[in-house]
Amino acid sequence: MSQLQDRFNSIVKKIEERFTDPEDLNFIKKQIADIAMLYMDEVNKIMDFSEKRVNQVYENQKLLEQKMSQIEKGMDHIEKELYIEDEDYDFEIVCPYCNHEFVSDNIASDVKEIECPECHNIIELDWNEEESGCSDGHCSTCHGCGEETEDTNEESESQEEDNEDDDM
Repeated sequence: MSQLQDRFNSIVKKIEERFTDPEDLNFIKKQIADIAMLYMDEVNKIMDFSEKRVNQVYENQKLLEQKMSQIEKGMDHIEKELYIEDEDYDFEIVCPYCNHEFVSDNIASDVKEIECPECHNIIELDWNEEESGCSDGHCSTCHGCGEETEDTNEESESQEEDNEDDDM
């Protein structure tokens, strides 16, 4: 700013040296001051506009940071729900002895029993693991040790019809 002031004073000094008539000199100085004020007003407008824009950017950034924080919380929740580390699970369990319902956090899939926090009985956990050698017909790979399905009934009926045709 000091250089600007020095440059301005230098220009005024040259004008004062050139124009000796006090009335002309005052007129020229007033015109230069008016021009300088016009430029300063425009510079101030630009600075005000720039300051408003910077403040808008700052406010928008704060809003974006808040939204990002909310998104991160949501993503953490989704990640917790979808990606379970070390095969630990949260389960809602109803005790078969006292009907107390409780949530057990971080039960690994290799845990076979858990204690009821209410009655302290041991509850055997059923992980629905398929065992080989199905004996009751309730496994998903069972093909004949349980109730007959519609397909097997149709096959046996068609075999009976074939046998009747052979007999004739």
